[in-house]
Amino acid sequence: MRALCYHGKKDIRCDNVPDPKIEDGRDAIIKVSSCAICGSDLHLFDGFMPGMMKGDIVGHEFMGEVVEVGRDNKKLKVGDRVVVPFTICCGECDQCRRGNFSVCERSNRNKDVADKLFGHTTAGLFGYTHLTGGYAGGQAEYVRVPFADVAPVKVPNGLTDEQVLFLGDIFPTGWQAAVQCDIQPTDTVAIWGAGPVGQFAIRSALLLGAKQVVCIDHVPERLAMARAGGAITIDFDNESVLERLAELTQGKGPEKCIDAVGMEAHATRSIDSMYDRAKQALMLETDRAHVLREMIYVCRPAGVLSIPGVYGGLLDKIPFGALMNKGLTVRTGQTHVNRWAEDLLHRIEEGQIDPSFVITHTVGLEQGPEMYTTFRDKQDGCIKVVLKP
Repeated sequence: MRALCYHGKKDIRCDNVPDPKIEDGRDAIIKVSSCAICGSDLHLFDGFMPGMMKGDIVGHEFMGEVVEVGRDNKKLKVGDRVVVPFTICCGECDQCRRGNFSVCERSNRNKDVADKLFGHTTAGLFGYTHLTGGYAGGQAEYVRVPFADVAPVKVPNGLTDEQVLFLGDIFPTGWQAAVQCDIQPTDTVAIWGAGPVGQFAIRSALLLGAKQVVCIDHVPERLAMARAGGAITIDFDNESVLERLAELTQGKGPEKCIDAVGMEAHATRSIDSMYDRAKQALMLETDRAHVLREMIYVCRPAGVLSIPGVYGGLLDKIPFGALMNKGLTVRTGQTHVNRWAEDLLHRIEEGQIDPSFVITHTVGLEQGPEMYTTFRDKQDGCIKVVLKP
């Protein structure tokens, strides 16, 4: 089969690789009908996430048709159309029973390595670093899905791939980011980043009743999409984020702040952004923390910081004194997709939201390698890429 494979920093190739096979009775094999490139895939592409090996199949946003089912899988049958969450969960461990699917205690095949790095294991993830299990990803013609009697979400008739594909990651991620804010009707929610997750966080915050949502970015196409979704926008290239947020909140600051950027944050003319880049170049820190610092500074006391943006390692110069003395609450984590998927599927069916709004490019799988660069560099108005194997 064809699959997009990692061959090193900035080197993704469309290779011919062996077809996946059933390895456990709970497995299923999915013939992929649609998959997508995610912002967190760019962390692999840019070399910021350790634990990748040459030939690893990448991608964790995918859906398709069940073509083979393990003998112990009673949930799925051949012909079912499913969206597969990016988090692999067993459904049986203590964390899964609590609904904390992204920290499943059993699905990470490299649990010992994750334990050493993070203190405790995370769940296994499709198409990501070997720190999360080294599972083959979904930017391929076929995928083996472990524990396939737990996570896959069956798609009802009448919905297109484009409407439901993002239930596997970015829609629940934006939704969880907003839910973690405990949004009240009087709240201003400030969201850093107008990429795909930021776009869903905007719409989720408004669905959850925020008074106003403010989105900070500098890419014109992304800012226009944010405004179309109901956000007030701040272009950090041309105006002061601090001054504009103060103006919009009568000097009080936003009650809730969402970091939809993560480890590759930057800001034009920002001293601490330049500091982070220098520290990264010298291998003295792994991630850029500009957005986190700015959120801590501007958030109203007793507010909430919600962090769906991915971080992989070590940060420097975090103003923890401000965080503590302002009484801020921090909520973060990979997304517990199955906690939210059914509710969000119903919202799509009811017409509350059509997630296909975020798609700007649809191409064949073989064009995937070049689209990584297009997406990373925000060329051609690119916000979200869907691949068709």
